[in-house]
Amino acid sequence: MFNTILYNPLYNAFIGLIGAFPWIDAGVVVIIFTLIVKLVLFPLSKKSIRSQIEMKKIQPAIDEIKLKYPENKQEQALKTMNLYKERGINPFAGIFLALIQLPILIALYMVFYKGGLSVIHTESLYSFIKAPVEVNKVFLGLVDITEKSTILAVIVALGQFFQIKFTMPALKKEDSGSKSSSFQNELAKSMSMQMKYVMPVFMFFIARSFPALVSLYLITASVFAIVQELYMRKKLANEK
Repeated sequence: MFNTILYNPLYNAFIGLIGAFPWIDAGVVVIIFTLIVKLVLFPLSKKSIRSQIEMKKIQPAIDEIKLKYPENKQEQALKTMNLYKERGINPFAGIFLALIQLPILIALYMVFYKGGLSVIHTESLYSFIKAPVEVNKVFLGLVDITEKSTILAVIVALGQFFQIKFTMPALKKEDSGSKSSSFQNELAKSMSMQMKYVMPVFMFFIARSFPALVSLYLITASVFAIVQELYMRKKLANEK
């Protein structure tokens, strides 16, 4: 069912796009295809991004609640949920939408990794999709996207770093003796540091382990995430 509903349609669309534009190298097709899929998924992620941006803006108010009720976790939770309700924010929107998109993203990843371009899986193609006679696998005449690429893996890591830095809320610097310098705050800072610096390194090794077309997908996805964040910020500002 996973192959029928998700993998096969995406794989056929990818191979069909290559066949439709034989004069474009497959690396450029990977970028175009990724952008198309991301644009199709954008309506699903729009509400999640809106909630994330709004949650960043009310973070100071949430910090004040934690300061006001440092020992009463139940009151903290109640006041925080009331604040979400007042601002029309659903804190669980991101989780719900991520669960919906996850199978699609897995299928998309399999198209680039399992499907690949070294061998066209004609048995998976629909009758109206013709396998390309010849595929230009050299991206911009520089990188064979069916081989591993350290350079693109470095760009993946940089893209991941800027995506996390741009989309994650900034944490306030607290004095070590202040009331807000609690275990939760220290844990949040630690997680933020790990996400910002450890995750890009992790993604470098992931990208370095797979063919370069996976790196092109990850780079395009990071750029798209930053652009859609900018778009949603501007849209929310105009609405207000």
